[in-house]
Amino acid sequence: MIATFNSLTFWKDLVDSFVLWIVNSLPTLILIVLLYLIARWFVRLAIGKIQLRLQAKYEKEDNLEKGKRIKTLIGIVKGMVHITITTIFILEILGELGIDIAPLLAGAGIIGLALGFGAQELVKDVISGFFMLLENQLRVGDIVIVNDTGGVVEEIELRTIRLRDLSGVVHIFQNGKINSLSNMTKGWSAAVFDIGVAYKEDADHVIGLMKKVAEDMRGTDEYMDLILEPMEVFGLDNFGDSAIVIKARFKTIPGKQWMVGREYRKLLKNAFDKAGVEIPFPHRTIYWGNKSDPFKMEIEGEKNKLS
Repeated sequence: MIATFNSLTFWKDLVDSFVLWIVNSLPTLILIVLLYLIARWFVRLAIGKIQLRLQAKYEKEDNLEKGKRIKTLIGIVKGMVHITITTIFILEILGELGIDIAPLLAGAGIIGLALGFGAQELVKDVISGFFMLLENQLRVGDIVIVNDTGGVVEEIELRTIRLRDLSGVVHIFQNGKINSLSNMTKGWSAAVFDIGVAYKEDADHVIGLMKKVAEDMRGTDEYMDLILEPMEVFGLDNFGDSAIVIKARFKTIPGKQWMVGREYRKLLKNAFDKAGVEIPFPHRTIYWGNKSDPFKMEIEGEKNKLS
């Protein structure tokens, strides 16, 4: 009889506890789940907006490169936000179920601190790579100078950048260790000229000749689409040791400045030769003095014999 009474009491207490849990905790759990679902929906909406903005920002890039860049950025953002939201959701659920989460938080803090010390260089590389992609500082195929090393960008990753120089050597740089980055093919490029002519030449005549050669070159089918604007002649830029230097510039499409520059220099050399414009070169004049008279020598013994 006593056993039956205790059994009834146990089940009554269990039912009462369950009802109490339903009344007190279940609404909170439902609210947490709803907030979690709303947060995930809001994250998807926000990331979609970010993706549209990135597509608008990179609309001038080719589809393959644009898709790769956007996929990388969106994947990073989505992963970080989802991990954060899911972690908060799990901790809130455990707390509501009566599980003490303080030891979990302490353990996670210790593990995070250890990982932070051990992987701080990796984290720095990833963060630098993320902002490099976000700000569209460079893309595959650009010609850049990274830490005084120039080359063509072959690969852009979150952790590293890979360049190949003119000799075919591959250089790999950690994003977190890039101190200087110069992009020579961003938007447009420039072929800059420092043209030296002799001091006796008329500077205005030389400038006019340079402009004529530039216009003739822009009129050809081969270079019409490569040169974006008429040549800018800045004027007499420097007095050199044996020449006056006239500075000028062509704006070209990215990466074609060297091709345009080589052709223009060849055409300008031919034009200078036809017009008789002297292109000086360093030289030195040597003056020979008078020859020295031979030394007169007398031997003392021979002199005494003769006397």
